[in-house]
Amino acid sequence: MTTPVRIGVVGCGSVMLHAYSRQINQLKMRGWVETVVACDVKEERRPIVTGPEYGYQRFTTDFEDVVTASDVDLVLVTTSMREHGMVARAALEAGKHVLVEKPMAHTLDAAAALVELSRKSRGYLVPAPHVLLSPTYQKMWRHIHNGDIGTPYLARAFYGWAGPTWSKWFYEPGGGAMFDLGIYNLTSLTGFLGPARRVSGFIGTAIKQRIAEGEMIEVQADDNVQLCVEFANNCYAVVTTGFTIQRYRTPAIEIYGSQGTIQMLGDDWDPDGYELWRNDVGAWMVYPESDPNWPWTDGINHLVHCIRNGEKPIHDPEHAYHVIEIIEKARIVGKTGLAQTIESTFTPPTFATAKEEEAPHLKHDRTN
Repeated sequence: MTTPVRIGVVGCGSVMLHAYSRQINQLKMRGWVETVVACDVKEERRPIVTGPEYGYQRFTTDFEDVVTASDVDLVLVTTSMREHGMVARAALEAGKHVLVEKPMAHTLDAAAALVELSRKSRGYLVPAPHVLLSPTYQKMWRHIHNGDIGTPYLARAFYGWAGPTWSKWFYEPGGGAMFDLGIYNLTSLTGFLGPARRVSGFIGTAIKQRIAEGEMIEVQADDNVQLCVEFANNCYAVVTTGFTIQRYRTPAIEIYGSQGTIQMLGDDWDPDGYELWRNDVGAWMVYPESDPNWPWTDGINHLVHCIRNGEKPIHDPEHAYHVIEIIEKARIVGKTGLAQTIESTFTPPTFATAKEEEAPHLKHDRTN
């Protein structure tokens, strides 16, 4: 495309206004996108999104006005989780490109329908999260697949906090810590290690009542999770996540191989460099973050680039479906206590081999 990609957005809450809009405004400055129509159930957001800061030409409270608009090429779906699948499906059926926030659907059937539609639709489907796009993630992937840590045997992933208070839907059916938090770690691990085979562990609700939107509510979704995931060749991973974690100081991802260890510092949605141990070096090699300003909303930049250049996005809807299946099967584990087989698969992403530009800082000598 030589003309700007025309964007319509459904859901004008904080995720759109304070996160995606930064990337969209930068794309507008380059002349790569045009902000056409925005939709939200709250009419009072009309003057905000049509004002100079966001610059949408029209506002509506009906998402159908966005997905059917003839002057929209790309639909950004940033509603609450329960509406993701419905809006994304309507947009794909209308032939639009779609970026949908995580999870792309909150049921396995709805996710399967999106995958099937994505195979037939004229538009690309790019599901969040966008962790695979970070330079740190891709550098770690190269180390792993270049054999720098040998054969992966074990992995660990971590992400959590005390939980949101501003919306009830995090704690209602269709919400939960796994869809809000654990989905990042599961996307990262399956990207690094490939499709999962089985899931087991402990999944439950530790805090039965919480205050949300100023009211005491009954929690109806998972908020406390310790997952075990089996990959090929008896490689196992543990994912710790939940709305039950006050603070932590631990790497987001650690992968232990036959010849070394690699770990991502920070969070996988906001990495802070990585560390690599290789037996043949005998020291930790510390790689500082190469792109401190990398945004977790980078999927919008990637999708616009792909539309303009006719390239297939890195994001694979089948990968997103696979992660949703792991989460849904994990919930069965929580109810039954029985390990569950993962039936879906996907083709893992690959990244071209590139020589590391920055020199690592060596920490510890061979005697430590």
